[in-house]
Amino acid sequence: MEPIMIIHGGAEDVPEEMIPCKTRGVRKACNIGYRILTQCGGSALDAVEAAICYMEEDEVFNAGRGSALNEEGDIEMDASIMSGDDLSTGGVTIVKEMLHPISLARMVMEKTPHVLLAGEGANRFANDCGMPRVPNCQLITEWAKIELEMVKKSERLPRCDTVGAVAMDRCGHIATGASSGGLTGRMVGRSSDSSKCGAAIYADDRLGGVSVAGHGESIVKLCLAYNIVNQLQCGKSPQQAVQNSVNEIEDRFCKRAGAVVLSKCGNVGVFFTSHRMPWAYTKGKKMYYGAKPGELNVSDCSCS
Repeated sequence: MEPIMIIHGGAEDVPEEMIPCKTRGVRKACNIGYRILTQCGGSALDAVEAAICYMEEDEVFNAGRGSALNEEGDIEMDASIMSGDDLSTGGVTIVKEMLHPISLARMVMEKTPHVLLAGEGANRFANDCGMPRVPNCQLITEWAKIELEMVKKSERLPRCDTVGAVAMDRCGHIATGASSGGLTGRMVGRSSDSSKCGAAIYADDRLGGVSVAGHGESIVKLCLAYNIVNQLQCGKSPQQAVQNSVNEIEDRFCKRAGAVVLSKCGNVGVFFTSHRMPWAYTKGKKMYYGAKPGELNVSDCSCS
């Protein structure tokens, strides 16, 4: 199979001045993942993890460093990852002091019999695995502090975006993942869709893979990622499937969302109802990317 890498940087009303930074970020993440896929033995899981790790380090995204703050000004993060060959999945929710929640989610998938670990238990598991801890104060950005104050004063809507990736390797295996700092100003202990298989992510080699973004509670209620994959099973194209399901979020809940979709045949779908969703995918040695509705740019995949 031809390797394919797809990235999204969250479905939200991104300020215009942040679009160039987020666009560069998703393109860079896409190239990182694609390079892994083109290496001998490069797996879809490795590509997804590496791409999301990059975005967790880039403070313009709501994941890892740069995560949105809860009502007490602290960070609680969520992440999940899934392999389409055997439906293995792992997730973590309400974790702290972790630069790369996506890597911890993969450890849950590969080193435990469980699919989701939360809070202190997840942090304890990270210690047992020897994962490095990073004080939350080093993950909090000035923009996140300003944003929380604006939300408290009702000068800005809460940020509810995430980052995600979908990949297909040369063996035809599909993997998908998501990572998020959650909703700005949320209650302490709130668990987002980004930790939940079927909501934020889903992958099945027989059908395809999905990573979604947007209003988490609505995404969970509709099981958005699985809803999209189920439409693939019913014969819809990736673009039809993602448009139908994401539009249903707006129709039923008046909330915004977006998703990137990859079918087992290598066809791609991208759609969002938010004003912005930075996205990029690499296929056939070309990179396609955009951030605004209807935007489509094409470049050589070696661009960063």
